[in-house]
Amino acid sequence: MMKVMLSQPMAGKTEEEIIATRERAIAVLKERGYEIINTLFNEESMKERGVENIPLCFLAKSLENMSLCHAAYFCKGWENARGCKIEHEAAKAYGLTIIYEE
Repeated sequence: MMKVMLSQPMAGKTEEEIIATRERAIAVLKERGYEIINTLFNEESMKERGVENIPLCFLAKSLENMSLCHAAYFCKGWENARGCKIEHEAAKAYGLTIIYEE
């Protein structure tokens, strides 16, 4: 089964908006036969580890999980989010299939 990760802007979004966007993306991708690799991480566990720059740590973990994937799905607004832009460049550079939210 092909594996995919989600790249989703989160800054300025409510938890409800984030969850709704994720659920829509997951439904589309499952319908297409993809297995979704989780890239939603817990901020509290980062604080417990002593992480100083939590968004940077999230990006690092996301890129690590990207290595498990064949594809990356970019939710609307990705081009305005610094982490999503970096994930997009990595996906292009390493030959992942890139899928954009319609």
